[in-house]
Amino acid sequence: MSPDVLIAEGVGKRYTIGQLSTAYGSVRESWERLWSRSEPPAAERQFWALRDVSFRLAEGEILGIVGRNGAGKSTLLKVLTRITDPTEGVARVRGRVGALLEVGSGFHPELTGRENIRLNGAILGMTSKEIAARFDDIVAFAEVERFIDTPVKRYSSGMYVRLAFAIAAHLEPDVLVIDEVLAVGDAGFQEKCLNKMGDASRGGRTALFVSHNLTAVETLCTRAILIDQGRIVCDGAPSDVIRRYMGEETTLDGERAWSEESAPRSPMVALRAIRVCGPDGATTGTVSCGSGFSVELDYDVTEAGYRLGAILIVRAADGTPVFSSVSNTDAEWHGVSRAIGAFRSRCDVPADLLAEGQYTISVIFWFDNYRMCLNEQNSISLRVTGPSRARGDYLWRLDGVVRPVLRWMTSERAADLDVVSPTR
Repeated sequence: MSPDVLIAEGVGKRYTIGQLSTAYGSVRESWERLWSRSEPPAAERQFWALRDVSFRLAEGEILGIVGRNGAGKSTLLKVLTRITDPTEGVARVRGRVGALLEVGSGFHPELTGRENIRLNGAILGMTSKEIAARFDDIVAFAEVERFIDTPVKRYSSGMYVRLAFAIAAHLEPDVLVIDEVLAVGDAGFQEKCLNKMGDASRGGRTALFVSHNLTAVETLCTRAILIDQGRIVCDGAPSDVIRRYMGEETTLDGERAWSEESAPRSPMVALRAIRVCGPDGATTGTVSCGSGFSVELDYDVTEAGYRLGAILIVRAADGTPVFSSVSNTDAEWHGVSRAIGAFRSRCDVPADLLAEGQYTISVIFWFDNYRMCLNEQNSISLRVTGPSRARGDYLWRLDGVVRPVLRWMTSERAADLDVVSPTR
């Protein structure tokens, strides 16, 4: 059995909600806070982002970590990479760790791409000779040859993440830790990254991979864990963990709403609700495959002057993408800058499209030239039932995740048509 390269034992991370961000203040204010109450206010109560997290990771394993936004995935990675200390428990990692936790993490914005490669290599403990030997491969993989001597503060988010991943992967750490930042790159680059992680695993290196791309988790990872409210609730084969996540960790009542304080947000937009509406307009979590339905998004535009839009992604129970739809088909709002205010967008899905089964719906908000500003994955679940009358008297399930009603025509062919016999 391969030796363990990562051990987490009873790891917990506690934060104080409403904790003062600074220790400065007058003596009088400090005494007033001390004597004005015997109990701390509700805004200063304790919050456990992680609690009693324990697992071991062997050499060569790729561990996928899945869960809702805010479940504690990123906090766990920060503890494992020693960016933050655990409140309780212990996390031990053997060897060098290469981490990519957010766009541009570990970069000095005033330094060029060339200088940041050398800086990151030195942080990982690489010698100048080792860095030089891998330098050309890093630059070629990141596709930033023209800008390698440009300060990275002038890089786009895509260039940032390409270079950051290339450094983390090519400097050959013993443990490679990747958060959801790969979603910033385009599809071609994401495929390159996944292939590189597979190569790393086959080479005996270990990886932790946080992603909402469940298809990638199932394909790439040898094992997965599901985190909910800071605790591990499922640990096992990726397909089993994903099935648990898709089946139990998504809302089934047809609507998910957030308060103003808890709403997923970016500087431009805050998502307030997502719901499925049946043909009668009522909110529902179950629709017939012979009936159309709508997906409604309620959101607040929080900063004016941007052209905003949304993408809906519908996935099957195993995480396979079924279809996506972009809001730029709405001619009234396409290319139009939004004012600050509350909006509702609706996407109509036709009848006889989805086969029976369970699906999840994700929403991505973009601004200006389709740059992502908010990514809320697997927000809501939808169950499709059947059959419908459009199949005639055929009542059994059809294979596939889509089951469109297509036109069939049959006619008699001429009897004197030559029939070509196969040659022997």
